[in-house]
Amino acid sequence: MRAIILAAGMGTRLRPLTLTTPKSLIKVGGQTLIERQILFLNEIGISEIIIVTGYLSEKFDFLESKYGVRLIHNDKYDTYNNFYSMYLVRDFLSDAYVIDADNYLHTNFLDSDVTISTYFSAYKDNFEDEWLLKCDDNGLVKEIVIDSGEGSILSGVSYWDAKSGQVLNKLIEEVLESNDFCNLYWDNLVKDNLDKLTVYKRDIPSNVIFEIDNLDDLGQLQEFLSSHT
Repeated sequence: MRAIILAAGMGTRLRPLTLTTPKSLIKVGGQTLIERQILFLNEIGISEIIIVTGYLSEKFDFLESKYGVRLIHNDKYDTYNNFYSMYLVRDFLSDAYVIDADNYLHTNFLDSDVTISTYFSAYKDNFEDEWLLKCDDNGLVKEIVIDSGEGSILSGVSYWDAKSGQVLNKLIEEVLESNDFCNLYWDNLVKDNLDKLTVYKRDIPSNVIFEIDNLDDLGQLQEFLSSHT
């Protein structure tokens, strides 16, 4: 089992903090977002960690010697959405976690015993334009829609088994060859090909993961942590 952490983005909505620091290297409680993820992965026995960097990529160099991770540079980070990052690591997708680096993991819900492709999903209400999972009674994901309201949404953490990894690898190559991926997020690939994949939803509490997308998100997280210490 391995993990892929997507950390290429520019984090423009977190400026001025991200003018000189990549979003995932922002510290919360004295610890960077990405180092907390690495340590949680190490806790469950995952040491093979591939990090896709882009914006201010040199800032991540210390992670190689400190944690033994592998860095892969996406030189098109300012041109495409994260689909191209996934193209660069497509050969590592089998038996792999995929984690968005801008997530603060409050507690370690990662599981080394997961064996089937899984979207870890938190329930949220009053959301706008989130990726909403629609599942059958067994938790099998039947549809992903971008919607507003309430329900179980993508958290930015998923796991892909060997079979799904192979299918996704092939699909990624096909989309790249079509040259129609400039605005794609990698989850679009899953959304549009659920008939070829078997992926389940695993519910997690909403307070174990926080997406840090803007300064308001960061402020809300810090407020939460100050009342839960």
